[in-house]
Amino acid sequence: MSYSPITLDALQALDAIDRRGSFAKAAEELEKATSALSYTVQKLEEQLGVTLFQRQGRRSVLTPSGRLLLEEGRKILVATTYLADQVKELATGWEPRLRLGLESTTEREPFFQALGTLLEEQPNLEIDIQECVLNGGWEALETDSIDLLMGATSPIPLQKGFRALPIPPADMLLVAAASHPLAPKANDAQTVARQLPYHRRVVTHDTAKHNVMRNAGLTTGTQALYVQTMEQKVQAQLAGLGVGHLPRKLIQGHLDSGALVKLTTDEPTTEILDRFIAWKISNKGKALKRLTQLLSDALW
Repeated sequence: MSYSPITLDALQALDAIDRRGSFAKAAEELEKATSALSYTVQKLEEQLGVTLFQRQGRRSVLTPSGRLLLEEGRKILVATTYLADQVKELATGWEPRLRLGLESTTEREPFFQALGTLLEEQPNLEIDIQECVLNGGWEALETDSIDLLMGATSPIPLQKGFRALPIPPADMLLVAAASHPLAPKANDAQTVARQLPYHRRVVTHDTAKHNVMRNAGLTTGTQALYVQTMEQKVQAQLAGLGVGHLPRKLIQGHLDSGALVKLTTDEPTTEILDRFIAWKISNKGKALKRLTQLLSDALW
């Protein structure tokens, strides 16, 4: 086998410099001397016969050759990290890391309480949380981007090897801000139904990237304001920028204070959203099993 000058240390150096923007900051992150980091990059450039970085003001920016090397090299770094995690899990049965998908409609308090209990029991466990919307959560689970999906919405994809545990459904209310033009007519079902299509709706993007994206709980209308997270949707509606369905448990305080009002129409404006805790059947890690138990206890 021929010798390759591309080492894990060199790839980690490139990654850190690219993320931090300078050799000095990257050296600080990696707990190395700046001169040592510079030597690693210089040696790699000499052995490959290419220039990897160029200066732009105070920043060190990758050249096209450097960008190609880093993009492919990051795949190697991810693979070696995964391998190390697998070895540790095989030895102890406890995963060193859990990647969690939090469906946007999920109430945060019981989720983080359960997570807090797990971290008290396993203080060295690393947690990575991302917010998911609609099909995006199922896609993340299918592609192994997450280990567990909290608050997954129906329908459950078939023949994907998923295990889904039901949790209490979410009440989704059609609401508007107290300052919104529809607010004074909130209880006039006929007027609201007639005027609703002419008002902007606030929509949370489905986070799916490859599978078919879908929408849920949207009111008809000619205008839409798209946001990335449920928190953004709540804030947009509080600002009177549009109407839309929001989870009752996430906005109960705003309903009680009068900042948001429930809109009434001839059609039901409260939707019941079935939800689940979901994971792959093949995932048998102890941390995932324990968190699933804690979440189930907290929600029921």
